Amino acid sequence: MSETTGQSLDYGPIQPGSGRGRKLRERAAGIGTALVALLAKGKAILLLLPKLKLLATFGTAFVSIAAYALLWGWAFAAGFVALLFLHELGHVIQLRREGVKASAPMFIPFLGAVITARSMGDDAAAEARVGLAGPILGALASLVPLAIWLATGSDFWRALAYVGFFINLFNLLPVLPLDGGRAMAALSPAIWLVGLAALVAVAIAFPNPILFLILLFGGIESWRRWKSRKTPEARAYHSIPTRTRVLVAVTYLGLAAALGVGVAETFLSRGIG
Repeated sequence: MSETTGQSLDYGPIQPGSGRGRKLRERAAGIGTALVALLAKGKAILLLLPKLKLLATFGTAFVSIAAYALLWGWAFAAGFVALLFLHELGHVIQLRREGVKASAPMFIPFLGAVITARSMGDDAAAEARVGLAGPILGALASLVPLAIWLATGSDFWRALAYVGFFINLFNLLPVLPLDGGRAMAALSPAIWLVGLAALVAVAIAFPNPILFLILLFGGIESWRRWKSRKTPEARAYHSIPTRTRVLVAVTYLGLAAALGVGVAETFLSRGIG
């Protein structure tokens, strides 16, 4: 049962000066203000993205330093991560020279560092240049602790130089996705299979989780490329001048030889605490 009162209800159109009209305008203004604030925040986030990427790089670097410090101490861990950073920076620089956008290095404790890119370049020659750029800059970076060791005789710097030479030499193994495998893209895909066979022998003789991971991912990638090697796209990708192949081979062998000498000359039989 409904009950009525003596008051009348106004159902006429809302006039500009009415109370209900003011409320609607106030709500619309509030929504507009919120949208403007949201857009401003979105623009601010876009402006901060490069800084966030840098924070991610330095954040993962710090986590890696902390992890390695458990084994070697803070000073050696910081030097090791710096050498990893410069190695990866070589890849980033060359990728950008090839016109490919690359991410900043990201560190993974006990596994090294990685970068991401949509491709390795337009052809196998570009991929080889990108692959070799890391060990080249990494080898140059390793000359710094080498020079300090020669000047001071400190075993700390000798050990750091050794690690720098070693990780860059290891990356020259002709197995995908290592840098040496990238370089072999400009020579012959068959070398990938030879490199995989050699790495299997090394993994059996010196069992190591990192070696097994390289074998897993390298085997998958090598098999994928081997199956597609006769497609028109693959033929075009690997069709590069003989002069370029020779230059890649000379650079690869010369770099491997120089790093091998560096490893032999800086080898230490005891650990760093």
